[in-house]
Amino acid sequence: MLQVIKQNGLARRAELTTNHGVVQTPCFMPIATAGAVKTLMCEEVTALGAQIILGNTYHLLLRPGEELMRQLGGLHKLMRHDGPILTDSGGYQVFSLANINKTDEDGVTFRSHIDGALIRLTPESSMTTQDAIDADIMMQFDDVAAGISTRERYDDAMRRSLRWAARSKAAANPARLLFGIVQGGTHEDLRAESAKGLVDIGFDGYAIGGLSVGEPREDAFRITKTTAALLPTDKPRYFMGGGMPEEIIYYVSVGVDMFDCVLPTRNARHGMLFTWAGEPAACVKAAFELAQNGSTDKQIAEALYRRVSISKAIYAADTSPIDAFNTTAPTSLDYSRAYLHHLFKIEEMLSCRLATLQNLAFYLRMMAELRVLLAA
Repeated sequence: MLQVIKQNGLARRAELTTNHGVVQTPCFMPIATAGAVKTLMCEEVTALGAQIILGNTYHLLLRPGEELMRQLGGLHKLMRHDGPILTDSGGYQVFSLANINKTDEDGVTFRSHIDGALIRLTPESSMTTQDAIDADIMMQFDDVAAGISTRERYDDAMRRSLRWAARSKAAANPARLLFGIVQGGTHEDLRAESAKGLVDIGFDGYAIGGLSVGEPREDAFRITKTTAALLPTDKPRYFMGGGMPEEIIYYVSVGVDMFDCVLPTRNARHGMLFTWAGEPAACVKAAFELAQNGSTDKQIAEALYRRVSISKAIYAADTSPIDAFNTTAPTSLDYSRAYLHHLFKIEEMLSCRLATLQNLAFYLRMMAELRVLLAA
């Protein structure tokens, strides 16, 4: 379970024990949606500093499917990953694929985006599929409302998620960790009711869901701070789907332990790099102190990193390293910005691979430096 090692204001340095090892927190989970972190081998992701990865129940249910996942021995064996795996429950697809699904009290009916086949997902079947995947940490099945929803929709999604949380726990394999998900949109009273309901049911950890789905960032900051304060101090707190580096720094400063996001890998494929503003430890320390002192997200970002759109013409003859401060990615010092610019221009697949190494190394180094800072 979770052991808090040291507290720094609201932030904490902790260890989370799972069936496949101990995770040092705060941590970032690279996204392996369908069993792969795009363009990288599993061994490379681990070498960059990833302790735990995230797989997606919905996508793995479609392919290779629950029965074949069990036959193959689960995702650990399939992708040759011997560390912990967390699986999203499929609940996020209630939101992201709203145009091809139908929600009722029992669950959700999806129309597959691959072949149009109808697929039924309920709290019980989500637990069964996550068990087949061999997840170390399973997420309850929940109902996610868009960030611009009405209060009525937020209220309905929150209450349905609580009912589904109880069903998820009843159906889950007790040998695995199960996290509940706090819903309630941008309304503090709904979040408080959700958190209390989940704590009453009792989970191994608690996630803050339903943010980074279109709401203003200041609302996400406000809700995360107030919600984290409502959750047990001896259980991990997980912000789902966020976010930009400055967001993660802020969320750590208010007591969140775990993160995942598609941004480092997705932005890499579009030629957008995260590069250090200076020496990494100094950048993280400055950004964290700004977050603790109530500075704006822009001030936190400015202290932490620079965004490089490598396809821009200004990099065509730039012989400087991809990131002069990124010593944890084996390619960031070896290849020039001019070369990476060239690879994107000719649409060479290597471009996405080099950019992904850079961005994941940045995110994982940021988390490592936060752990050092919080342990000091």
